[in-house]
This record gives sequence, structure tokens and C-alpha cells, in this order.
Amino acid sequence: MNPAQKALWYIESHLGTALTLDEISTIAGVSRFHLVRAFAEATGFSVMRYVRARRLSEAAHQLAAGAPDILTLALDADYGSHEAFTRAFRDHFGVTPETVRATTCLKKLKLQEPITMISTALDHIDPPRVAHGKAFLVAGIGERYNHANGSTAGIPNQWHEFHMQHAAIPRPVGKIAYGVCCNGDDAGNFDYIAGLEVADFSDLPREFARVRIPEQKYLVFTHADHISTIRRTVNTIWNRWLPQSGMKVADAPNFERYDEKFDPSTGYGGLEIWVPVV
Repeated sequence: MNPAQKALWYIESHLGTALTLDEISTIAGVSRFHLVRAFAEATGFSVMRYVRARRLSEAAHQLAAGAPDILTLALDADYGSHEAFTRAFRDHFGVTPETVRATTCLKKLKLQEPITMISTALDHIDPPRVAHGKAFLVAGIGERYNHANGSTAGIPNQWHEFHMQHAAIPRPVGKIAYGVCCNGDDAGNFDYIAGLEVADFSDLPREFARVRIPEQKYLVFTHADHISTIRRTVNTIWNRWLPQSGMKVADAPNFERYDEKFDPSTGYGGLEIWVPVV
């Protein structure tokens, strides 16, 4: 079982008990940082968003079946009061618990049923090389995304904007482009910067995002296929290769590296995926 599968099993087995991201990541055998990324890549959800959606959906089933005590359902779903549960239920489904119990109808609710894991990971991935990366600066087009909610579909358009504007980035160092994931949080939110290495940020216009990449040890994976299939490679790295390797991922920016062989007009040419490790 990969980390996402272990997490799903534990969540479904403990929906009626208090759950924390620390507890789930311990069961999955990886760090919080690692699990947030691995779970989202495999399922399309952040960990705790999935927990909330499952608990509220189970409560909706019980309400439609005529559950008499809403407070008991609230406590079972790890809400401290009837009011907190009602507010979360209404925000999630657009109706109150009392309405669902009165109508006994679930057809209009977007219920989250248990995810049955079907791995989309690749059967084989070439082993990475180890690299000791220097510290450097990246400036470019930045956006905030979430690994889990499908918003990352906007990244290709972000790269288009980068190619339209990169000539305005002052003091570039070389022509290699970087897609940097940084500033991640437990909910799966992260910043993605499509940019170039720069000498410094002193003259950088305010419309450009910036990130400092620290000196770091990396595992460097190669994605040789078309850029549209990169998610399968990333999923394989986070949910198969890294857990089996026993290596610990560092809480630091990870990035894609696009050299002169990559053709942004066709999506071919390959790229490297640099994962920071301790």
C-alpha cells in the first residue's frame, strides 16, 4: 500500500473518532508535508477536506434515514456543538441537517462516497540521480493553487503567460526555466512560479513573483514523455518511489527544470523533477 492508500484505509476505519493530520501521516509512514502532496496527487483531495466531506456525507445518510439526534451526529463527526455541525453541513451541502431529515432526500446533495484507490502510477520509473543544488533565485509568473481541487489545470496557461512576459524579467541568469512549488500548507495550497533564475531581486517589477531556492540535496527524476503526462510521473514519485526508497522529503521548494531541449510549443523534449531530501 502506498501512503495515500494507507491514509484512506485509516480515515475510513476511524471516521467516528478524532483524526489529525499528524496521526494520519504517522499511519501512512511519511511526514505531514509528504502526505499532503501524495494524497492530493492520488485522490484529488486534501487530507482533511476528504475527512470532512466523508463525515458530513455519512451524517447526511443517517439524517435521511431518520436519525433523531442531530447532536449525536455532530459529536460523531467531530464537531463540538449542534451549531458548529449545522454551519459546516449547510456550507458543504447548501441545506440544513433538519431539511435533509425532513425530506429524506439525498438526490440533490453532492455526497462524498469512499474512494476506492485505483493507482494511476507508472509501472516503471527510472531511478533518480542525486544532486547537491546551489542556492539560487527564481522570478516569474506566480499563482496560488491547491493540489486537490483541480485548480492546477491553470498551470499551462500560466506558462503561456510566462513565455509572453519573460523578456521583461531583469537580470536573468541563463535560459533554463523553472516551475517551482513552494509555500505549501496542510490544506494542500501552494504557490507555483513559472520563472527564470535571476541574479537578484533589486530591480524586479512588482507584478513578478519571486522565490529563494536554498542550497539543498535533491533526487532528480527525468520525465521524458509529453508534458501532458507529467502528473503520472509525479504521482509515481510521491506515492511509489519515495515511500519504497525510505528517504525523507525535506520541507523545501521542489521544482521542474526545463532546459533548451524542451520545446514549449510542442510539449516535447522532456524535463527534470527535483525533489528535496534530507
